[in-house]
Amino acid sequence: MEIIEKIKTNKSIDNQTEIQKICLNKLQSSPLPNPKSEQWRLSNKSKLSTLLDYSVNEKDSKFDIPYPKNSQSTIRLVIGDNCQINLVEENYSINQLSEDKLVKYIKEQISCFDQNENWSDLLNLSLNSTKNTLGFKVSGSEIPPIEIFSHASSNSLNAKTLIIFLEKNCDIDLLQVNLGKDNSSLSQSTFLCLEENSSVNHGVVSYGENKSNLLNSLNVIQQKNSKYNLGSLHFKFNYARFEIRIKQSEGNARTNIKGMQITKKDEQISTYTKIEFNGPNGFLDQINKSLADDKSHAIFEGSIIVPKIAQRTDASQLSRNLLLSNLAQIDTKPQLEIIADDVKCKHGATISQLNEEELFYMRTRGITLVEASKLQLSSYFQEIISFIPVSKDRWDLLDKLLNEN
Repeated sequence: MEIIEKIKTNKSIDNQTEIQKICLNKLQSSPLPNPKSEQWRLSNKSKLSTLLDYSVNEKDSKFDIPYPKNSQSTIRLVIGDNCQINLVEENYSINQLSEDKLVKYIKEQISCFDQNENWSDLLNLSLNSTKNTLGFKVSGSEIPPIEIFSHASSNSLNAKTLIIFLEKNCDIDLLQVNLGKDNSSLSQSTFLCLEENSSVNHGVVSYGENKSNLLNSLNVIQQKNSKYNLGSLHFKFNYARFEIRIKQSEGNARTNIKGMQITKKDEQISTYTKIEFNGPNGFLDQINKSLADDKSHAIFEGSIIVPKIAQRTDASQLSRNLLLSNLAQIDTKPQLEIIADDVKCKHGATISQLNEEELFYMRTRGITLVEASKLQLSSYFQEIISFIPVSKDRWDLLDKLLNEN
């Protein structure tokens, strides 16, 4: 498939933005990622091709938000919905970035992109226009929770880009929800910059409908004394890929990640993480869970990079996996790249099945096999779901997962 030609047919040369032209230029020599590289070797080529088969759609159809607002003043935004932000309250302000500032920032990021590693972002930005790009800066304290929605319409490929700057001493709860309609593809790129002493509780929930696809990348830069918590959940996609790149620019920052992907039927969902420590006294605690059933395929590849400058780094990465079918596959590869000599780093991986003894015990107490299995799964899911900043009375994610067909 000629990706470049496909993109060009969706948008004439005259209508391409400067960013789109730069990205297309970078993709020209390598339209598809290298299938032999570590980042792409396990990716299902047929499913990736299907993701790119749809025509690009820049006009969003209306869709129903999956859960209601709560009583507090939650700030809810939909990318591509022509939302205008200029909230200035007594304790905080949220100001939309001008198009000039967005273009300047994106061009700076593109200049550092590796064609293969950042292929998903290059594709996103080559497809996207400013109408589907949302960027804002947050300052102050006592900021209400922020919810941001992206969705793909049926029989189309939608590209959305989100850019958020957090100024010093900010503390926010941020929930992103990515939704895919029937036979759709969504490309979502997020850039998040945390200044000194800022803190984010970030939730990313992505789920689709029949034959929906997702390319989801997250790029985070943390300055000194910042704290970043990420809880993520991906499920119900024919093909989905979640890329997490986090850089502690000067060390002295804290990162906590808890993520999960759930695959059924013949789905493939993967998570790739790269955490870089560019200074001393960095901290990371990461756990990724996969659940694979039927003939599906779940993938996790994690990389922790600790150069010589990152002395006294404390980093942990754990991959825990649950295999529910003899025909399902799980590939997991947590890894460390350490040059510094004064560090405390560890990584590990486990693959298991539902505990037969626990199931037997519950069945002897009159609990059906289906309900007993749900109880075990509930325990497995809960650790991740409780880390996502959304309350049960607003959106019961656990109930949604346990009752998925």
